[in-house]
Amino acid sequence: MWKSKKFIFIAVLAVLVLVGSLAGVAFAQTGSASEGSGKTLSARVAAILGIDQQKVENAFAQAQSEMREEALDNYLKSLVDQGKITQAQADQYKAWLKARPDMAQYRQQLKDWQQTRPGIPPELNEWEQARPDIPLPEHFGGHGGMKGGGGCFFGSW
Repeated sequence: MWKSKKFIFIAVLAVLVLVGSLAGVAFAQTGSASEGSGKTLSARVAAILGIDQQKVENAFAQAQSEMREEALDNYLKSLVDQGKITQAQADQYKAWLKARPDMAQYRQQLKDWQQTRPGIPPELNEWEQARPDIPLPEHFGGHGGMKGGGGCFFGSW
C-alpha cells in the first residue's frame, strides 16, 4: 500500500514539475504572468493543496535538481557503457560539477551581466576552465559552455 502511495506522489510531483517548467518557459517568453490571474503556478498549487507556497517552490526545485542529477548519471553511465569515457572520467566530471562555487552572492551581478555582458566572476571562470573534457549534450553544458561555445553554462543557480 505504501509503495503505491509513494508512486502516486512521485508521479504527481513529476507532473507538477513538468507543468511548472512549461509555465516558467511561457512566463519567460511573455515577460509576465497570465494577464488576469495575478498568481503564479506555485501560488495556485499551494492554494489548491492548502500548503505554504514556499514549500511548493522548494519541492519543485528539489524535484528538478534530482531529475537533472538522475539524467546526468544516466548519460554518464551510457558513455561509460559505450566505452566513450571511463568510469574515472565520469567520476571526475561529477566531482568537477559538484565543486562549482557558490554563486548566491553573484546572482544579481550575473543577471545584470546577462544584459550587459561584462566579465564574469573569477570563481566561476576558474571553475569553468577546470571542466573535464567529456562529450556532453547541450542541456548538460556541452555546447553552451565557455569551451568552444562562447557562452557560460550556469546550470541551476
